[in-house]
Amino acid sequence: MTPTTTSAAAPPRTGWEVGRRFLLRAAGLPVETVRGLRCPRALAWADEVLAHEARLTAEGTALSDRLHGLVEAADAVGAETRRALLALRRQVFNNRLPADPDAARRLVTALDAGTGARTGAWLEERLRHGELLAEGAELLAAEMRGARAALKSALTEDRLRHGLLLASPTLDSRLDAYLADPAAEPGRRMRKIERSALTYLYRTACKTSPFSTLTPVASGVFASGAVAPGVPDTGASGAVGTGELRIGEDWSGHVRLTVVALARIAELILADPVRRQDLPVVLSPGWDRDEDRIRYVRQSVTAGDDSAAVTFDAVRDRLFYLRGSGTLERLLAFLGERDAPRHRDLVGWLREEHGADPADCERYAAALLQLGMVQVPSLRTDVHSPDPLRSFQESLRGLGLAWADAVADGLEAPAACLAAYPAAGLAERRTLLRSLRERLLDVLRGLGAADPALPQTLVYEDVSAGEAVTADAGLLGGETGRALRRVEGVLPLFDLTLPHRVTLHGFFLARYGRGGRCDDLLGLVHDFHEDLFDQYLSFTAQRVPFDADGAYAPEENWLGQPAMRSLDEARRRFAAGMRAAWERDGEAEELRLTEELLTGVADELAPLAPDFVPQSHHLQFDLAEGGGHRVVLNRSYGGLAFPFSRFTHVYDGDGAAGLSGRLREESRTRQPEGAVFAELTGGPVTSNLNLHGRLTDHQIVCPGETSTVPEEARIDLDDLFLVHEEETDRLVLRSRRLGRRVIPVYLGYLVPVALPEIPRTLLLLSPSTMAPADVWGGVPAGPAVEGVTRRPRVVHGDVVLARRAWTADTAVLPVRRPGGEEAAWWLEWRRWQRAHRLPDRVFATPLRDGRRVPGAKPLYVDFASPLSLAAFDARLDREPGAAVVLREALPAEDGLQLVSGRGRHVAELAVETFTFPRTPIEDGPTCRN
Repeated sequence: MTPTTTSAAAPPRTGWEVGRRFLLRAAGLPVETVRGLRCPRALAWADEVLAHEARLTAEGTALSDRLHGLVEAADAVGAETRRALLALRRQVFNNRLPADPDAARRLVTALDAGTGARTGAWLEERLRHGELLAEGAELLAAEMRGARAALKSALTEDRLRHGLLLASPTLDSRLDAYLADPAAEPGRRMRKIERSALTYLYRTACKTSPFSTLTPVASGVFASGAVAPGVPDTGASGAVGTGELRIGEDWSGHVRLTVVALARIAELILADPVRRQDLPVVLSPGWDRDEDRIRYVRQSVTAGDDSAAVTFDAVRDRLFYLRGSGTLERLLAFLGERDAPRHRDLVGWLREEHGADPADCERYAAALLQLGMVQVPSLRTDVHSPDPLRSFQESLRGLGLAWADAVADGLEAPAACLAAYPAAGLAERRTLLRSLRERLLDVLRGLGAADPALPQTLVYEDVSAGEAVTADAGLLGGETGRALRRVEGVLPLFDLTLPHRVTLHGFFLARYGRGGRCDDLLGLVHDFHEDLFDQYLSFTAQRVPFDADGAYAPEENWLGQPAMRSLDEARRRFAAGMRAAWERDGEAEELRLTEELLTGVADELAPLAPDFVPQSHHLQFDLAEGGGHRVVLNRSYGGLAFPFSRFTHVYDGDGAAGLSGRLREESRTRQPEGAVFAELTGGPVTSNLNLHGRLTDHQIVCPGETSTVPEEARIDLDDLFLVHEEETDRLVLRSRRLGRRVIPVYLGYLVPVALPEIPRTLLLLSPSTMAPADVWGGVPAGPAVEGVTRRPRVVHGDVVLARRAWTADTAVLPVRRPGGEEAAWWLEWRRWQRAHRLPDRVFATPLRDGRRVPGAKPLYVDFASPLSLAAFDARLDREPGAAVVLREALPAEDGLQLVSGRGRHVAELAVETFTFPRTPIEDGPTCRN
């Protein structure tokens, strides 16, 4: 499934449709929750001050010109009068009040009565301006007390506290002290807690990143005619009003232990020379003979950082060789002839075979384990396990040994903690988490760990807000769907993996020729990395696609691939189109991309396109404009069932009738003719992000991996071969046993670069893509205004590709000085915001030397809330080279799609679309139901 490079052939006629299912991601609290943090009267005061200031400045400028005309008359009176008049003129021009306003008025009146009257009026307005400024401190202080009271009330919400307990146990432990603090103005320590808590509150009410009760999910379907005006509010999940969706209040939590904790237990068991004797061992799956050597895949695991909030062990696989010997050959025969031999059997055989010392035999057997030639699969977590902890216990009990039963029994208490967790209140959850950690540490100590360590995060919780959400298929139908389809046509421009696919394509042709065939995929992967790809990745890691002037830097094309040149040309064409639109409409609020530009670029990319393109989009619907709706495109990925895979355990309670079974059936109907989907698991599972239900009929089992799917569903790597189809110029994976084409799919949530080498390479033959759409690449920013540059919103039809954005050096932002007046600081922020025409709500992302700070997440900023600005100010990096990009919160609060009995919620829909060869749809994009 690599792209074709044949540009002469006409692009295939394809069909396009929206998948029937979507996954709703909903903010855990309604947006109304944070409205109480705002200070509307103080905001109105600031606006009045600024408006008054603008009038004074305008009148002062005009009055300054009048005063200049009186200089001659002042000269006639005397030098002192001239100096006084010039000083007054400067003060009026700079909107400063003279020390003696009455004297100033008399001075001008003596020179010209009309100008004197005008000067007196300006001075009276300026005095009123001073009084207005003085009102701010008390007004702001009073509203801040109300805002802090609203904040403390919001911080008692169970949905926030339950999520916070998992996201930041340290903050949770300190929050009660903040809530109990009676001080009207919190001290320094309490303000720090306040800012951190505020960040999580905004995350819960204003963002959609699934995590515990902070952001629940709901399974939904598109249905024609599902939404109609006037649908009564029943309180149940479903559709209400045109374009609106509703979720109910009956949420359910689903928790699982981090599989890293199970890996730590398995490591201790394997490291114990006594317990190790009882473990069943197998030869590394997929081993083979290569002349006088034994070839197999060695998997090495690098433990993650247990102190990090989120950690996973990294798995690396490499082709490994052992020189053949009589002992090794007989060992292979011994292990191959016996059914589930144990480690002690292996050591015993070595003693009998060589009459060697038992300690030497044990070291030899341990070395085979360390080298990965021999494995213990029973201690590995299966990717499809709905409950990894219970599966681990069953594996231990299956050994039929007292010590294994004891370890399994020791895990009963942690299992009970997990079972009780979803229904527990906050205080009980804290107790359960403490007990869970202690009981797991007891298990580790019982296995001999002197100083046991566990990951900081032990529990992963996903929360369901329902499975009955129904949306109108028309949301992505008609012109909106056609616009989205045209946008999809240019997404390959941004696919980080497309150059890698083209490089593999070129390597294959160089090695096997057009129409060639490779029967040794393992050897191909090894040679591809050794001979080319690793060096290619190293060389291109620091590539900057566009320089400061917008000139494009072509992709490295070591193999002279026409497809790479086509990709480069399409990128240049899109950037040129964006520059032209920027020069034409850069001052507008919206920059509209034409159909001509998108279809032209898509035509250039068509020769690179695979024949089957499953696409996932994270979308937000903005209902604010004139009763219609617009679609905001947040992220796009290529792949099958990506929106749902991580959350299948939430909806799989009915087994085959659960979500996994339904998705598997639906995926089967989407298989291209003569092809099957086959899952790539990515090796040993060391992250809960990779756990999911079984969503395909087949699974590719790479060397070194084991599988629990039925034998007939397994496709071993040595059953696969790769061929180049000359008529399409594509690389196609095929199974000898099935006699069919095999399309690899990856269903985990780890980024492909985190996967081992073999599955990562096979994914280059799959529809998986990563396409962060930076539409502004190659378009130099306009001139900065007081250190701020701006970008308009980028739209095509009803689809928003990029939100309005402002980039500012942090040095130009208002500074909160110790001991300074709060009202003056608040006023300066309002002045800065209005000067640069920012909306009241934005998301801020820090930059360093023009690049996003690694690991930094967008921070919600509400310019109507001094509490929000204080939290933002505390996070600003004021060092040289630091900047921040501020993007509008779109949809705004008046355009939110999702409602509940408590108010409106920020929401995001993860949807699928499919492009495939078929008879064109006469009436445009549709949604199959």
